[in-house]
Amino acid sequence: KSFLNHTAYLSCYFPNSQKTDIKDLIVFWQKEVEVVYEVYFGQEKHDHLSPKYINRTKMDMDKWTLQLLNAGIVDEGQYQCVIQHNDRGSTKVMHTSVCSLHIIANYSQPEIAGLHTGKLKPNEYLNLSCSSSGGYPKPEGMIWLISHENTTRRLKRHMDVSQDAVTKLYNVTSKLNDAVPTNTPTNISCLLLLGEQLGSLVSMPLGI
Repeated sequence: KSFLNHTAYLSCYFPNSQKTDIKDLIVFWQKEVEVVYEVYFGQEKHDHLSPKYINRTKMDMDKWTLQLLNAGIVDEGQYQCVIQHNDRGSTKVMHTSVCSLHIIANYSQPEIAGLHTGKLKPNEYLNLSCSSSGGYPKPEGMIWLISHENTTRRLKRHMDVSQDAVTKLYNVTSKLNDAVPTNTPTNISCLLLLGEQLGSLVSMPLGI
């Protein structure tokens, strides 16, 4: 995983138990049919590189890790590392591995906005929206939390999702239409669910 526009670190997982010198190896990385990085016997080569990776890669030969600078959403996918050994004039594959890259962009803190005008009357329906923007990947959903006295209701509502055609970042909005008890103070928040590993984001509570 790498944050958008940061450096991604792709590991080759090469133990190099024989302590082979880099000058005896050919190392290359590829993504599908695109060549991402090449080292021939200790020297970087740029002849076959896909144009989008030129001046964007560095290899840490001690850790056998490729650094991909300014990682973008288009860089997501599977990368294959291949290491070949030159042994008495013939090259043999010593090691191959695959590394998957996933890009993360932070969503803005969800914000609640009122869609109604004027003062609420008893037993009226509250009409709210909650929005968050500029994130990646697509979130799992949005939950509304309605708390009054010692109880909290969790309401899952439809989430509208739009993706920017250029940046590929997502904007999300959910709407709540719910009768709120007017005789007790009530707090309403919305929770953006980003997935098991990324957790969630909560809005500032709206007090009614």
